[in-house]
Amino acid sequence: MTILVDADAFPNALKEILMRAVLKREITTVFIANKKIGLPDVHHVSMIVVEQGPDEADHRIAELCKTGDLVITADIPLADRIVAKGAVGLDPRGTIYDENNIKYLLAMRNLMEELRNSGEITGGPSAIGEKTVRAFADGLNKLLSKRI
Repeated sequence: MTILVDADAFPNALKEILMRAVLKREITTVFIANKKIGLPDVHHVSMIVVEQGPDEADHRIAELCKTGDLVITADIPLADRIVAKGAVGLDPRGTIYDENNIKYLLAMRNLMEELRNSGEITGGPSAIGEKTVRAFADGLNKLLSKRI
């Protein structure tokens, strides 16, 4: 298993949790973003910097992803693409994306986007707090314990 991280907007508080887990288990982990981020200098953690532009990191993640991988992303359309390839996703808020729920989550995301575009709903998700950090850690531990 490789962990691929959609790192453009990945919160630092969650990066610390993820790094503890991958360093302890020596899991190959690749951060993908359109700018370089600070990472520890270890053989199984790397960074890919993609061109600037919408969805460049998503396209690279979908290209690299294979069956059994874990992709960490908040992007539900990307999650749909990776689940179709046999991978599983984890949202920074702790939601696990898999074949059992991805089509429902994608439909809900599209509905919410339509409501935002029509002005029915404004605003976005709440800030990352302690409860969110715990949910991410729990989801990550659940997925890693199943796969390792």
